[in-house]
Amino acid sequence: MRRVYMDANATTPLLPEVFEAMRPYFLERFGNASSVHSFGQRARGAVEEARISVAALLHCRPAEIVFTSGGTESDNLALFGATKPGDHLITTTIEHHAVLHAAEQLAKRGREVTFVSVDGNGVVDPDEVRQALRPNTRLISVMMANNETGAIQPVVEIAAIAAKAGVQFHTDAVQAAGKLPLDVEKIGCSLLSISGHKIHAPQGTGVLFVRKDTKIEPLLYGGTHERQRRAGTENLAGIVGLGKAAEIASKSLADGSSQKIADLRDRLEGEILACVADVGAHASQMPRAPNTTNLWFDHLEGEALVIALDLKGLAVSGGSACASGASEPSHVLTAMHVPTERARASLRFSLSKLTTAEDVDFAIEIVPQAVAKLRELSPFYRKSDTFSTNAFTVAAIER
Repeated sequence: MRRVYMDANATTPLLPEVFEAMRPYFLERFGNASSVHSFGQRARGAVEEARISVAALLHCRPAEIVFTSGGTESDNLALFGATKPGDHLITTTIEHHAVLHAAEQLAKRGREVTFVSVDGNGVVDPDEVRQALRPNTRLISVMMANNETGAIQPVVEIAAIAAKAGVQFHTDAVQAAGKLPLDVEKIGCSLLSISGHKIHAPQGTGVLFVRKDTKIEPLLYGGTHERQRRAGTENLAGIVGLGKAAEIASKSLADGSSQKIADLRDRLEGEILACVADVGAHASQMPRAPNTTNLWFDHLEGEALVIALDLKGLAVSGGSACASGASEPSHVLTAMHVPTERARASLRFSLSKLTTAEDVDFAIEIVPQAVAKLRELSPFYRKSDTFSTNAFTVAAIER
């Protein structure tokens, strides 16, 4: 059976070039980057080369790069590290759970937290952020591109508001890295998070950009690694892979690869909208990450459609991978005031640099078939409480 992967916002496959760059650091060049002997010096050199590559992707100084275990740690380090009890934090209702749940914990630990709402397109109004400012506001955290809808947030305007108020600004750029140009000077942020496995680097790698003179308290205590901002022996092979992936991402942004992905996304979205009834795209009128479309299919359950498509060879998602299996509808779509039934009937298609025109053709062929089959049987499904989504889907597809 042919298999097509369209869940790149959950994770991306390791590029062969990235794996080849990492290979020597598993076997021959395994030194600890903190050791002074030749093994350690070679490891330190590899880490610093990777730091330079990531800094080039973000247009910052290499010394402003802190290597972490991923986007979640980077977000937590930004929020916990930049605030203290009595401080006020502003964030939004559509953030990734790495920010939302961190903010909730901060509220339990003596910080004041304001969650700013979004409009029907899932976009934050900078004026609402401005109105939420308080004398004790210490940090504003707003994601750059939403992981479920792809909607791009007005982070430059919000960063300007923060700067005028003397407040630090953090942006979770996990879903923007490698897809949108990232320039920390143009954005105006003090802190910025990215995750390696969203840009074809290995899972378990990430970065927090920390602007020079921005003070953060570490989450981990131990050695003096990462200029005392993140203790722990560096993930040598992972960091090398992240550096190589950042180098490839920089080249892709320069050669127009993002536009090619956007063209594939637009064709996929347009063809499905044209040939399937009672379907629409969330945030389709707003600027979005070039690889992402979130479609709703009325009169069926999104989870059933995810399973039906997987049985036919197409991998997509019902939303954030971190909330997979959750019984509640997407918090992002709920924040956008999408009706519950429609939110439950929504699927995210997210492409990568490895997605081909033939992959899109395959999706265009099987999505209408799967939707039609499920809708044909949906009255039967709704009347019975004895069938699980999985059992119903398997029975439907096998007929």
